Amino acid sequence: MKFGRRLPKQPFTSLQSPVMESDIRDPDLAESGAVRMEWDARQMPVLHSIKDRFARERPFRDLRVAVCLHISTKTANLVTAIKSGGAEPVVCASNPLSTQDDVAASLAVHHGVPVFAKRGEDPDTFNRHLHNVLESNPDILLDDGADLVTTAHRDHRRQLDRIIGGTEETTTGVNRLRSMVRNGDLTIPVIAVNDSKTKHLFDNRFGTGQSALDGILRATNTLIAGKTVVVCGYGWCGRGVASRVRGLGGQVIVTEVDSIPALEAAMEGFRVLPIDEAAALGDLFITVTGNRGVIRRDHLEVMKDGAMLANAGHFDVEIDVQALDALAIEKRSLRPNVEEYALANGRRLHLLGEGRLVNLVAGEGHPAAVMDLSFANQALAVEHLVARHEDMPPGLYTLPDEVDREIAGLKLESMGLAIDALTPEQQDYLDSWR
Repeated sequence: MKFGRRLPKQPFTSLQSPVMESDIRDPDLAESGAVRMEWDARQMPVLHSIKDRFARERPFRDLRVAVCLHISTKTANLVTAIKSGGAEPVVCASNPLSTQDDVAASLAVHHGVPVFAKRGEDPDTFNRHLHNVLESNPDILLDDGADLVTTAHRDHRRQLDRIIGGTEETTTGVNRLRSMVRNGDLTIPVIAVNDSKTKHLFDNRFGTGQSALDGILRATNTLIAGKTVVVCGYGWCGRGVASRVRGLGGQVIVTEVDSIPALEAAMEGFRVLPIDEAAALGDLFITVTGNRGVIRRDHLEVMKDGAMLANAGHFDVEIDVQALDALAIEKRSLRPNVEEYALANGRRLHLLGEGRLVNLVAGEGHPAAVMDLSFANQALAVEHLVARHEDMPPGLYTLPDEVDREIAGLKLESMGLAIDALTPEQQDYLDSWR
């Protein structure tokens, strides 16, 4: 296979001594990570079947793949699938608080993958790890939030000639990439994995819906039933969160800036209010917008005593934590991932997971069974880039619809489910204008 726009590779010594070259918390945690990776692998049959094919066909020979995702058991199984296809993965975290240190250790120790990630790393370390991965001279970028792609365009422009393309996992990252396209700044093709139906219809809705509540419950051990829960944003993630809250007996208020999802939420039976009104009513607030300043100082000032604040969007900008700090006269940790802010008027507000992704900071992220679909998309997106990148000018792409349907079919098969097929007569009827 011919690869256009690729430069000769630089020597890459990390694979010869992965533990020394990696920057991880503790190599001795590797056994624990391996066992947990095995558990999740059993719940990812679609990715496993793709991994088996990759091992036979080796479509990624001589390619280095930079991976910037949440370092979890699910991601580790994606990384080993890519490696089975002949790639040399190099990994860093897409969030400072989402890394599972035992998984990072297992990838480095057992699989020879250079890993640059530690749970709780400070912003400087986080940024250094992004640069560590990009300095390995990758051919393909796997991203979650577009930090890798944007850092490459800002600080590693010389290497962009070598990179044949990338993939993007999440809505926030796709939005950033669309901005780059509009400004004429994106110089490589990137596949928006998030836009595949088998990603956003399932991962965003069922994955975020369950894992956000799981993280909140692990952090607080609170009872959802009877509480007023304000869900800020009614995209696919917001839909999932709202439905799970209702299933647990919570009374849901939805806030939105778009009239169409707001109307949908109302017709689903949820109360729809502006955040200015909802702020005084909520017992628990969950932001899932992908935007900044969703909960601001004026909202914090009118919240109930004991209100809890959680973010299940992407970056830690949805809740104005600086405003919360400014309002507080005292701050203390009540439980792991629960910070209490005492205000001058005697009220107390509780921030979960520092305002970062609560499902990953306080929990383990999405269940493996749903990430099976998302990471099947990621794996096949990398394969698509390798095969088609010469015909893909810089821009944002989605995987072909037939790939979506193939993944859905494999998932149904793994669940022991079957569907009908159109008869020739039915197909003819659909195809005829008469």
